Amino acid sequence: MSDDGAVSVDLSNYELLWPHELFASEGQRILRASDRTSASSWVERAAWLITEALAGTTAVADFEELPDEPRPRSDALWSSTPAGGDTRGDMSKREWFTGLVNGADKLRYAAAPRPYWPQRHGSGLSHDGSTARDTRRDFARLITGFETNGYLAEMFGEACVDDDSELPNASEVIELRLGIPGLWPLAPETWDEETFYGLIEVFHDLVSRPRIRSYHPFDSCGWHHREFHNGPARILYRWKVNQLLRSAGIEYELAAEGEDLGRLVAVTDDARSQLVHRALNEGPADIAGSVRHAIALFRGRDTSAESKRSAIFNLGRILEARRALLKAELFTKDEGALFQIANGFDLRHSNAGQHREYNEAFLDWIFWWYLATVELTNRLVGSQGSA
Repeated sequence: MSDDGAVSVDLSNYELLWPHELFASEGQRILRASDRTSASSWVERAAWLITEALAGTTAVADFEELPDEPRPRSDALWSSTPAGGDTRGDMSKREWFTGLVNGADKLRYAAAPRPYWPQRHGSGLSHDGSTARDTRRDFARLITGFETNGYLAEMFGEACVDDDSELPNASEVIELRLGIPGLWPLAPETWDEETFYGLIEVFHDLVSRPRIRSYHPFDSCGWHHREFHNGPARILYRWKVNQLLRSAGIEYELAAEGEDLGRLVAVTDDARSQLVHRALNEGPADIAGSVRHAIALFRGRDTSAESKRSAIFNLGRILEARRALLKAELFTKDEGALFQIANGFDLRHSNAGQHREYNEAFLDWIFWWYLATVELTNRLVGSQGSA
């Protein structure tokens, strides 16, 4: 036990397969609910979370061998720490699980093995030498893992030997969303780029995490899943898919917030990602819709020059409405530079006197400048409100 009374758990043998924050959040939810549910129910939920979120079977085996209630112990025994720093022998399941969840940020992530001979010598590609095909197969394996863990059971149903009712047609479920038939079972070798990216977005909306599972032994039926929630499932899905895309050198990621939540968007650096986060979450309600729409128009995978101009137009309208604020807070006439560019180029008012021949990179520059200025005015408005 630490000086503040918290249980000390040796985390050195455990590796995390989930984001730290998601594991801690789901673990804390189980602990909060444990006072309202039966002992067996919360233990089942905890064991399932550990099984799913930590690599291998070591952690769940350690958890399951602990007693449900704390063992009687003297103060001397409680204060002693065996070699290795793990007091697990003195703990109950709840104490150990609490220590594990509270130490989530200290768990190391499960690392991919170092490259083997074929990868090191360039012979680990698919038969046609295409890394893109390998990425699609990796994605199909990722979806198979989600399916095995019950993340598609809410949408696709789950077979049971005691229930002969007809299950939803998974291929039709996907077709209704994507408009392409015959995509289930997955056949990554047949996908073109549009289909691949479309499936990435579709499965984001289909996954839902079962927070409890139970084994049905009759006729070896298998695991059944229930109590679904799509929030944690989508967080985990975005995390895993974005890792896959980064490792493949694909410069898209699934958006974690905004009007384009769960859709592929262009990857930006950390500073601009933080700017987008602040613009989406810290602005007044009266402009929130316009900001969300502008960001979605600009960063979508299928964005065009016209979409970027529309995004800038939306931000320009916000700044126009706040022109008096900018004029009061900036140096004299400096606010005019913001609107001189928008009005002098083919961005807001299309007329013969505007400049049209310029590199499209100009649109990127003006968008980020305008978004940063909107975020600045949000803070100015906020400070005025506080005063």
